[in-house]
Amino acid sequence: MQSASPGAAIGPHLPVRQDWLDRRREEIIEPDLPIVDPHHHLVDRPETGRYLLPELLADTGSGHNLTATVYLEWLSMYRAQGPVELRPVGEVEFANGLAAMAASGTYGKTQVCAGIVGHADLALGAPVEKVLEAMIKAGGGRFRGIRFITASHPDQAAWGSPIIRPAGLLLDQRVREGFARLAPLGLSFDAWMYHTQLGELVDLARTFPETQIVLDHVGGAIGLGPYAGRRDEVFAAWSGMIRELAACPNVHVKLGGLGMRMFGFTHHLGELPPSSEELAAAWRPYIETCIAAFGPERAMFESNFPVDKGSCGYAVLWNAFKRIVAGGSATEKAALFAGTATKFYRLR
Repeated sequence: MQSASPGAAIGPHLPVRQDWLDRRREEIIEPDLPIVDPHHHLVDRPETGRYLLPELLADTGSGHNLTATVYLEWLSMYRAQGPVELRPVGEVEFANGLAAMAASGTYGKTQVCAGIVGHADLALGAPVEKVLEAMIKAGGGRFRGIRFITASHPDQAAWGSPIIRPAGLLLDQRVREGFARLAPLGLSFDAWMYHTQLGELVDLARTFPETQIVLDHVGGAIGLGPYAGRRDEVFAAWSGMIRELAACPNVHVKLGGLGMRMFGFTHHLGELPPSSEELAAAWRPYIETCIAAFGPERAMFESNFPVDKGSCGYAVLWNAFKRIVAGGSATEKAALFAGTATKFYRLR
């Protein structure tokens, strides 16, 4: 398995170079297969660039049959004023406004932001319930749950992650008091952490079996810093934790995010953007391991755009996923590309 060299210059996100991406064009594989993209962001910040509705629609309209999407929080469009804990409600309001635009049909058939996942600070403990209730109200029937990122590693500067979080957040009693408020409100939990932290999620899932959880980005198998050049060793540790986590029936997994810098692949360094064959070859071990552990009924492909757009184009990414499961049945493909996401996020 290919790894990046440990001495490369590091920034928080791989830059999106549209002129570079435009150098790769592919025929769409299975163009009629319905796809629900259960993980994308919309953002307009200096450090990330602009990726709003026009940019998303350009990607979803690039050939595959995107029927709906789910919006994932990424610190976008918080309220500028008011109580700090309620400012993330602004992101739900923002996403719901875009969803209403898409629902009008003016911008095509894709139901953008059909489901919305926001951010609420679970460290508030039980009082986070008022934040969740405000998000439910702001979501116009589309708010589905929250993501509370806990990704943390002493060497995370090696892959450009600037946010330092306390270790063991999911084991913290106050965080768990907040987490306990999700299931009674019918809300799900998106988890994002590194492979070194997956044991915390196993414990959380076992403690709260009634809460629906989805692990983002195949569980963050680190490929840089102290793990550079140790891909096979990391894969062995990661895959063992994936199988343990899959034993929790309330946990699902998102198949994607592998274009992020922290995984250590080097497709972004090529003179040409990677082909779907190249991506499928590199990503197949992770995706096949997850599908084998969770089954298609608890696994869903994701784009993680625009973050992964630094490594590949949208059409090529979905072609790569289709190549990886080319031998699957029609039922399995229907689940992996749309059915599981539709069921988990309770899309209309």
